[in-house]
Amino acid sequence: MERRHVQAYIEEVPRWSSGEGLAGPPLSSMQWLVWVLASAGKFFEGFIVFIGGIALPLVHEEFALNAAELGLLTAAPLFGILLGALVLGGLADRWGRKPVFIAEMLLLLLGLIGAAFSPSFALLLGCLLLVGVALGADYPTAHLVISESIPSAIRGRLVLGAFSFQALGALAATALGIGVLLLRPELQAWRSFYLYPVLPVALVAWGRLLLPESSHWLASRGDLRGAAQQLGLLLNRSDVELHPMESTAAAHGSWRELFQGRLLRATVLSSVPWFLQDISTYGIGIFTPVIIGAFFGTEMGGHSVSAVIYDDLLGAKGAAFVDLAFVAGIAVAIALADRWGRIPLQVLGFIGCAVGLTLAALGSGDGPWGQSLPLILAGFVVFQFMTNVGPNAQTYLLAGELFPTHLRGLGAGVAAAAGKVGAVLTAFLFPVLLAQWGTQRLLPLLVLSSLVGAAVTWIYRIETKGMDLGDAAHERP
Repeated sequence: MERRHVQAYIEEVPRWSSGEGLAGPPLSSMQWLVWVLASAGKFFEGFIVFIGGIALPLVHEEFALNAAELGLLTAAPLFGILLGALVLGGLADRWGRKPVFIAEMLLLLLGLIGAAFSPSFALLLGCLLLVGVALGADYPTAHLVISESIPSAIRGRLVLGAFSFQALGALAATALGIGVLLLRPELQAWRSFYLYPVLPVALVAWGRLLLPESSHWLASRGDLRGAAQQLGLLLNRSDVELHPMESTAAAHGSWRELFQGRLLRATVLSSVPWFLQDISTYGIGIFTPVIIGAFFGTEMGGHSVSAVIYDDLLGAKGAAFVDLAFVAGIAVAIALADRWGRIPLQVLGFIGCAVGLTLAALGSGDGPWGQSLPLILAGFVVFQFMTNVGPNAQTYLLAGELFPTHLRGLGAGVAAAAGKVGAVLTAFLFPVLLAQWGTQRLLPLLVLSSLVGAAVTWIYRIETKGMDLGDAAHERP
């Protein structure tokens, strides 16, 4: 029997007795199960991040938090995501994709239960940090288990399809949050927000126990027999024999490799645009209160239970409005990623973000188009749509495709962590700069950051559309 490498088996197109082949390689039931369980992780991410935003005002009142404590509570999940992506992403290269894929759900389960029953601010802070670590780990691992299990021709669609479940999770969280607050208008309602996903998370953790280990990863460690066995389980076939050249047992990844030769180019392409994208995304957020006020009314303010819950409901409706732009943009990204390629969409998306920010800046200024809500709204919609067609989707997609197997988890984790560094920095620095400089001086810098993102993407471009990840496994810096 002819020996082939892992990806060749995944790409194989069955033929009828007449010799005519199918349009493309079919997916087995196990491949679909991998995709569903990875998509569930992205659903939980969207759900928990959004439900946490709805819970925050209630937590603020219950624990009587001061400004510093509120800032720490807001930053804890972000910092946890940074740590999880950076540390656990690298562990997926050492221990395997499957152990980390399972462990992150168990950490998430522990964090959610702890958060729901936290009697103090300190314990809640620690639990939300743990939740962030679990969600951060899912950034690289969800991508890896999908991309290393499916044909290259549809990799972009399926990875971004899983990524889009963030939006479904966010919409589900918004609906649940609004429903709970309407039925139980009390401060303690926030605890149930963290309990609702506990059973689904436990079921997904159990489901991930049933998945095979990545054959790409096993082969990269020199375990060809194990790789063939796990590939047979993935594809539901018993005739898998791998070519000896698939083995790269000497390849043990290190941080230094990410900053040498071709991999330095890949690291810059995956990390710098993600960092810049998160900065501009936070920047457009300054217009969210203006748009929410125009469509849904203004906040009541105050510390009474009714005022806090009214304002919280208002915020939830605004979050759902923003999320609709995510859905529209990511749908276009799914349709075009495997046709146009990652690089053109990311460049176009960054330029579109710059246009959206420019429109919003003109609408909020003092010139002839100043104080124009329609212009602000147009800029907001253009930005939200283009960032999800481009950098928000494509940075995630590229990060899991640019690196060889033995470094794929670490490389994707570093890229995701770079994005969260941008989010954390802007969360702390942006309010200060906004107060000192005002929108008219700050927004042009955000326009510039989007244009720099487009330039960096083009200068360091590596197109991964249709790339065989098995070939990437043998590339060394």
